[in-house]
This record gives sequence, C-alpha cells and structure tokens, in this order.
Amino acid sequence: MPSLKLQLRTRRKNKIRSTVTGTDQKPRLSVFRSNKYIYAQIIDDSQGKTIAAGDDRQIKKVSSKEYQGKSAKAFEVGFKLGKDALSKKIGNIVFDRGGYKYHGRVKALAEGARQAGLKF
Repeated sequence: MPSLKLQLRTRRKNKIRSTVTGTDQKPRLSVFRSNKYIYAQIIDDSQGKTIAAGDDRQIKKVSSKEYQGKSAKAFEVGFKLGKDALSKKIGNIVFDRGGYKYHGRVKALAEGARQAGLKF
C-alpha cells in the first residue's frame, strides 16, 4: 500500500487533472519530480501526443545565478523546454504541477519556462 504522503499527492494530482487539460492551441506542461531528477513534458491531451519533453539528466552545464543545486537544474530544464516549445510555434500553455506544491524545483522549472518566452 502506498504511503500516506503518496496517497495525498495522488489525490491532489487527480483534482488538478480534472480541471487542467491541454489542447492544440494551449497544451499542458506536466511536471514529475523524483528525489534525484525532474521531468517535464508538453502534452496535447486532445490528440494524446507529447509535443516536447525534457529532464535534468540531459543538462550538463548549469549557469543559473539565482538558483543552486537541483533548483538550478530544474530552471535549465524549464528554459530548454520553453525554447523547444517556441521553436514548434507554441507560446501559450497551461501548467500542471502534478500535485506538488508550487515551490522549490517546480517553481524554478516554471520560471525557466517563462523566461524562455512561454506564457501561462
């Protein structure tokens, strides 16, 4: 049986997903955070397709002055994902935090995507 912490996060995630959906005009930026890495993908729910994806395993160099450690990598993931989305003509998205608090690495990823040019 999953831990109470995981059950509560799953409940929050399902509640968020009942209202947040991505379309072809405004896809969904979904975030998954593990203890070691952070993963993000831009999804068009109407077609069931992943448009762009990124994670911090691909990030080699971290040059963020504001963030340090895992948050700096999350910022870089958001920035890279934002640039990929803009190259595919996607400017507006909806943000799906996946049941996590908008804090720390999740916030850093969102700010990196905003700095790349995405609008939430």
